Amino acid sequence: MGAKLERLGAELAKARKKKAEWDSRVKDLERRYREEENSEIHEMVHAANLTPDQLSELLKMFAEDSAPKPETIQSVKEEETTHEN
Repeated sequence: MGAKLERLGAELAKARKKKAEWDSRVKDLERRYREEENSEIHEMVHAANLTPDQLSELLKMFAEDSAPKPETIQSVKEEETTHEN
């Protein structure tokens, strides 16, 4: 093999190694991003003190693009609390 070909082969091997390292890093960052995103969603649901049924209904409304305004959600929660007592 010629010297130029050997040098190109070495560069190619080095580039493939770097690509594998970056692919691994991207997967790790995507996983960590997804975990943090899920944690934030979990915290928001708990902060809103929604039951699973309320959350399900809210998600259905968002999917239908008929989601209520935050003040509507609060008034519904207050009504449910009043009815429970």
